[in-house]
Amino acid sequence: MRYSVKTSLRNQLIDITDLVIQSVTASEASRGLVNVFVPHTTAAITINENSDPDVVHDILHWMVDTIPNSSEFKHLEGNSDAHIKATLVGSSISIPFSDRSLLLGTWQCVYFCEFDGPRNREIIVTVVG
Repeated sequence: MRYSVKTSLRNQLIDITDLVIQSVTASEASRGLVNVFVPHTTAAITINENSDPDVVHDILHWMVDTIPNSSEFKHLEGNSDAHIKATLVGSSISIPFSDRSLLLGTWQCVYFCEFDGPRNREIIVTVVG
């Protein structure tokens, strides 16, 4: 399944767990793996804590502080920092599921990571049962 995500900030993490659950629920598979992929070079996918919003704040703060948008980068589009962040986080994840439920840990969720927004983005979710 393909989903659209609209981001509103240059650097942003958006909880997309419900989209992933929707794909698993819509499939005929009761157990297997679900893959979440982002076909963009300045965006990423990760799993992390969703119970304390300070975690997302801290992750983004560290990323921006550690990998700032620098005039020393040579890429003409001026978004090399976004390419680096996306490379470090990664473009896909796989999550096992059973009884059509994601086998995430208690505090885990799936985040779409925007590093060059605001933009309209795409997420591809594939369920393998």
